[in-house]
Amino acid sequence: MQSNPLKQGILTENSVGIGTVTRKMVRERAAELAVINGRSAQEASRSDWDQAKRELTGEPEMDPKEIILESAPESDRWNPVPGSTGQKVSVASNEDEDEEGQIDSVRLVEQGVEEAEHDQMLQAARKTEKETL
Repeated sequence: MQSNPLKQGILTENSVGIGTVTRKMVRERAAELAVINGRSAQEASRSDWDQAKRELTGEPEMDPKEIILESAPESDRWNPVPGSTGQKVSVASNEDEDEEGQIDSVRLVEQGVEEAEHDQMLQAARKTEKETL
């Protein structure tokens, strides 16, 4: 099932819609992640950039090989009864659900909690940084 690209990626940051993700936004998020991890904002690593891009665009955190394996039908990954074909049951689709069965409102709440955690970690890291200076 194709997912709606508008339902992917972060939608808000500090309660403000972010719109299209830009390189500047990824750079700023990577700097925040570096500060959270105890480094200066100028010391953002490649992994900080990758994580920032994943967080802002909604890219999966899994390895591409794992994504391919997970996208394969379970019958191709594991066959408990060799030779058994089984039968396919139609599933009623719900526009409010993504391919993992999560409802938009649940996903948005989880996203809000993740963003709040990020903000708290950033504030704590900045406070610690000020105290050590």
